[in-house]
Amino acid sequence: MAKLISVFIVNQNENELKNTIAEFENSKLVQFIFVNSEIKIDDFSEKVQKIELSDFNHSSNLQKISKKAKTDYILLVKSENAVKLGQFALERYISVAKDTKAKMIYSDYSEIKNGLKKKHFLIDCQKGSLRDDFNFGSLLFFDTKAFNKAAKSIRKSFKFAGLYALRLKLMEKNLLFRIPEILYTLGENDDRKSGQKIFDYVDPKNRDVQIEMEIAATQHLKSINGFLKPNFKKVKFKKNEFENEASVVIPVFNREKTIKDAIESVLNQKTNFKFNLIVVNNHSTDKTGEIISQLQANEDRLIHLVPTRTDLLIGGCWNEAVHNENCGRFAIQLDSDDIYKDETTLQQIVDTFHKEKCAMVVASYELVDFKLNSIPPGLIDHKEWTDDNGRNNALRINGLGAPRAFYTPILRKLNIPNVSYGEDYAVGLAISRHYRIGRIYNSVYLCRRWDDNSDADLDISVMNAHNTYKDRIRTIELMARIELNSK
Repeated sequence: MAKLISVFIVNQNENELKNTIAEFENSKLVQFIFVNSEIKIDDFSEKVQKIELSDFNHSSNLQKISKKAKTDYILLVKSENAVKLGQFALERYISVAKDTKAKMIYSDYSEIKNGLKKKHFLIDCQKGSLRDDFNFGSLLFFDTKAFNKAAKSIRKSFKFAGLYALRLKLMEKNLLFRIPEILYTLGENDDRKSGQKIFDYVDPKNRDVQIEMEIAATQHLKSINGFLKPNFKKVKFKKNEFENEASVVIPVFNREKTIKDAIESVLNQKTNFKFNLIVVNNHSTDKTGEIISQLQANEDRLIHLVPTRTDLLIGGCWNEAVHNENCGRFAIQLDSDDIYKDETTLQQIVDTFHKEKCAMVVASYELVDFKLNSIPPGLIDHKEWTDDNGRNNALRINGLGAPRAFYTPILRKLNIPNVSYGEDYAVGLAISRHYRIGRIYNSVYLCRRWDDNSDADLDISVMNAHNTYKDRIRTIELMARIELNSK
């Protein structure tokens, strides 16, 4: 007997919906098509039915789907644009579901943007794929029994995190599977650059959403024994341990336009302690090295390092600075195209270390353009971090904030991964496993966004590589925490 499908479509206008319905209506595998629209369904076959369904995120809507779906499979259509199915796409979903026993399946797709068709490859979901913005595409294919069981188990009051909580429930037993094939095509309305999209999750207007997402993620961690209680190892700072209380670390490659501003923002700091600045020039080929040397001529606090190795990325450059004999007690981050907000930044960070007896401090920053004008969403303060649950929620969010500062002896033990993306996140997660992370919620740092930013507008293949790496970092950390709890 054929395995039949119930299709649920939301948030498409009349023209888009008609085209989408046409794609499913002629398939013998589709028994019902549920739509939430003012469109006259009299124009369609008996397969098309109405349902009061505003979205897939509210728990009550998932319950409605459970009650309506009497078929073997459920297909959720999340796209606001019309969907065009690939050849034997539905047959492929069913076949893979039978062969793999997976309960949630997704696939790659094509998108039409500005009249051009482009392949959009996704990435495999792994244990550490806990971020709520993981891209599963716009067609989510479920085994109905598994969907219903998961939907019943999640919190009924979710307004935003229902679907997220449901897929986390399926992840507990590794029941998700990606088909690495283009199985459908859809339009794309969001034409923003990748560098603009990455800050959506910290936009203050999404705060209520993030609170729910944290609740769902925390429950998942508790279910798989990956949750850490707020018990921390104590950090004791020894007197006369270092010549300098702090060292600012700037890895740099070809930043002749911005490196002078970054260095001067450090040298202008006013503190009651001794500090220096270590600039790791990773064999720049422009005038960056010349600019650093000119500034160094009249400044003893500025140390210009050029590694002997030629295989170092940002993380490797950090290791060069941290393991250097001139590194101070606290190693404090500054990117080569950013600046500190004012002359109090270092003092605030070091004071936080001593006040909170923590192994790492993360402050807050503002997004600005190249001329230092504020741009949306403005202040990034990561207020989702709490003493009780910050290190658990850190497995869900895609970054910890900036500037980041570390207690040097601990950083020397851990070492930073020699990569140029996510290296700070990796070491931050590892530190948070055992130690408290101090927070500063007022702005101390200006993060410049401009066309030459390394993440201003990334190709999908690069974005996929970045996201895969961060998910892998989460997987490593999650496995370590599960092992820690098992002991």
